[in-house]
Amino acid sequence: MTARVEERLERAFDKRTATALGKLGLRTVGDLLGHYPRRYADPGALEDIAALQVGEHVTILAKVEQATVRPMRNRNGALMEVVVTDGTSRLSLTFFGKHRGSLYSHEKRLVPGAKGLFTGTVGLYRGTRQLTHPDFTLMGEESDLDSDEALLEHATKPIPIYPAAAGIPSWKIQGALRVVLDTLTDADVPDPVPDEVRERHGLPGRAAALRSLHRPATMEEAYRARHRMRFEEAFVLQAALAQRRARTAAEDATARPPLPAGTPGLLADFDASLPFTLTDGQRSVGQEIAAELADPRPMHRLLQGEVGSGKTVVALRAMLQVVDAGGQAALLAPTEVLAAQHARTLRTLLGPLAEGGTLFGAERTGASTRVALLTGSLGAKARKEALLQAASGEAGIVVGTHALLSEHVQFADLGLVVVDEQHRFGVEQRDALRAKGRVSPHLLVMTATPIPRTVAMTVFGDLETSSLTEVPAGRAGITTVAVPARNVRWTDRTWARVREEVDAGRRAYVVCARIHPDEDQAGAAGVSGRAAAKDFDDVPEFLDPADPGTDGAADRPPLRAVLEVVEELRSRPELAGVEIGVLHGQMPPDQKDAAMAAFASGEAPVLVSTTVVEVGVDVPEATAMVIFDADRFGISQLHQLRGRVGRGTDPGLCLLVSDAELGTPAFARLEAMTQTTDGFKLANLDLELRSEGDVLGAAQSGRASSLRLLRVVKDAGLIEEARTAATDVVRASPDLTEFPELAAAIRAQLDEDQEEFLERT
Repeated sequence: MTARVEERLERAFDKRTATALGKLGLRTVGDLLGHYPRRYADPGALEDIAALQVGEHVTILAKVEQATVRPMRNRNGALMEVVVTDGTSRLSLTFFGKHRGSLYSHEKRLVPGAKGLFTGTVGLYRGTRQLTHPDFTLMGEESDLDSDEALLEHATKPIPIYPAAAGIPSWKIQGALRVVLDTLTDADVPDPVPDEVRERHGLPGRAAALRSLHRPATMEEAYRARHRMRFEEAFVLQAALAQRRARTAAEDATARPPLPAGTPGLLADFDASLPFTLTDGQRSVGQEIAAELADPRPMHRLLQGEVGSGKTVVALRAMLQVVDAGGQAALLAPTEVLAAQHARTLRTLLGPLAEGGTLFGAERTGASTRVALLTGSLGAKARKEALLQAASGEAGIVVGTHALLSEHVQFADLGLVVVDEQHRFGVEQRDALRAKGRVSPHLLVMTATPIPRTVAMTVFGDLETSSLTEVPAGRAGITTVAVPARNVRWTDRTWARVREEVDAGRRAYVVCARIHPDEDQAGAAGVSGRAAAKDFDDVPEFLDPADPGTDGAADRPPLRAVLEVVEELRSRPELAGVEIGVLHGQMPPDQKDAAMAAFASGEAPVLVSTTVVEVGVDVPEATAMVIFDADRFGISQLHQLRGRVGRGTDPGLCLLVSDAELGTPAFARLEAMTQTTDGFKLANLDLELRSEGDVLGAAQSGRASSLRLLRVVKDAGLIEEARTAATDVVRASPDLTEFPELAAAIRAQLDEDQEEFLERT
């Protein structure tokens, strides 16, 4: 980056302006140039005042309708009340002064017919929305616009409206940018998009695009500039991913081919013992994986599948192929509950094949291995045993949580790393586990959250993708119903239905967002909980509370909590005599295991739990699920939770308890859940309803995404073009020595927040 772009704002502006811009996180000239307009206002058209929300920091374009000044009633001083209009709606502006004379300037300027931009925070006084002491600039006033050219811009050209803050309204940001743009040269702005790529796609240079973005003569010019900058964001990201793919392709791996047909082995014995037939999808994906495991270059594959589509069987067959070839496999899971569930499932599926080295397996003449479990809360004896089994190679399959990443964990010959629920881990974490191999192990990451193609190639662009869309035959399906939380009749019927399932010998989950009723609600859904969670046991994946999609009104009832709900259910007449269990992430491991065992056996057929049961938990007898505060969850997580029921031959029932109102985005999410169980359809709808920050993980990291203009959902064609162009560039120069501006752009993004984005934390 050149010195001009890196220049600190303190050198480019006075201290007051630089400090004000710093409130927006802007530190350099480059930061300021990258502070893009949120939208554009047409001086010939007034803005919609009716849509303003209380508490929102806004900039509006409006005309003064009336203005009055009067003494204040209950204290000394004067009050000026101004009513502005956009032609349809009105908004009050209020100014206070020590005396009428102190408001003389405002009184002289804010006369009926005056038109301008007003910025401030929307407040509410006696039921009427207002701006108190807003900043403003009026059309045709030289005092606020410092040149004839600036006046002409305001009078005839689109007005950029910027994300602003108190003390730095939109037009002051515009003025600061005018100062920079007036002296900006093409040499001041390195362009990461190579000349030949720009020419092929008909794109302007970066400096020209920035000028058009911040000072467009027409809206068409602004749209062209935004398209160019969107392409750049996609191109730089795809180049970084292409480099990662190229580095992976250059690594050495140990080939793990399947045994020749007819040769006894774990995989052949396992296939022969399966009590069901693999789906066409399982066979097809299995063949892809088997071929890549046989290659001396490391496999990097994402396996995504519908809830209950049989990803675990596909992954187990891959692990057995590696064990047959003399290697080991490690399965990394995000929670202790899920890790323990995986270990139990694998042992059950393998049966005698998982009894290697034990008394039970002593009589076996064929191959066998061990499945070891390693989590952070294991006792010293169990931990030591698991570590020895992994290091000696006795355990061909090692299942664990983040504990697998410990430097004390060693493997005899790690050949395959399987990462479940990949979105809960980062690249660094999966690479830390892969580093435990003699050479680069093969990698298979799995997610039960269906991912549309545009997101897959953006968020998981360094991985090849396989999809399982079929659900094994014999499942009866799931019915989903939205239940109004405050309707007593519906509530009574909810628990009566749960009792019917229990009386029929089946099980029911009850899911709550919090553990304790006195727990801070923001903490239940907040970033701090996610960051601090060791194994992510109780971190609900809410939409951003600031996102309108959550409809998080201040007067809504508090989120229901496990410990209050369990007491409530134990006193309900519909559930009299029914044992009700409890499960949450703060319980010791032995209590978690006991709770799950009691639920699975039917001893406690109703389980009140946090979202710890979201993934991997498999109790075929579970047919009913009640989710409290369902409107506070995203579609993907609701779909995951719902996937815990109806996994056997009996039909499933999911009851979404909510107080979401008709016509709100939250209601739309719940309605979609009641209309389809197709995870891929729901994933596309989820992306349409959620912000880009949520899609890319920025809401969960608590930081703004580096992708400021690119719309992952809507810019699919552009992302495809950028991916192809970036792949060609990296193929021509893998280390990008021929494209230093692109290399610098990738480094800059990785140094800031793009690394966090790429890691999907």
